[in-house]
Amino acid sequence: MDLALFDFDGTITFDETFPGFVRATVDRRTLALGQVLLAPYVVGYKLGVVSGLTVRKRIVAFAYRGRPEHEVRAAGARHAREVVARQIRPEALERIQWHRQRGDRVVVVTASLDLFVAAWCEDQGLEFICSYLESRDGVLTGRYRDRDCCGPEKPRRVRERIDLGDYATVYAYGDTVEDLDLLDLAHRKYYRWQEVA
Repeated sequence: MDLALFDFDGTITFDETFPGFVRATVDRRTLALGQVLLAPYVVGYKLGVVSGLTVRKRIVAFAYRGRPEHEVRAAGARHAREVVARQIRPEALERIQWHRQRGDRVVVVTASLDLFVAAWCEDQGLEFICSYLESRDGVLTGRYRDRDCCGPEKPRRVRERIDLGDYATVYAYGDTVEDLDLLDLAHRKYYRWQEVA
């Protein structure tokens, strides 16, 4: 049995799913205000001068502080079934199926929030390692529990949960610079669906 590690956004999906999740779980007034207040971060991210981590933290703090966790989780599960399911790359599903037929262990490793990615992974019968929001007494604080699962945090979390020595070959799939640390764990690395040395 080998191990296959898949990034989610842009690798399994065609697009980033975080913006759609936010739109599906935040009311219109908050969205409109957030678009104004957070615009400099979003523009900076698109220009490559602000990290995805920084943008996600700002959005999460603004959009989810004080929200009941059960409501956001239910909206996230609906979003996963109704929207994310249509964003999945056929080649990703084929590759996941190829690994399963070989008897490989398949794990999604993503910065996406468990509030929606968990529902998709559970529907597919896949393990996942992701980001979690902090909750106190059923209310979201607007902060991450632990760290955002991106960049060097991805391989740290993988090593924390999985003994890589148990696998003859480790495969890893990613599509952005935030995935390069994950790909460094692998014997066989795929960046934007092309195998790289």
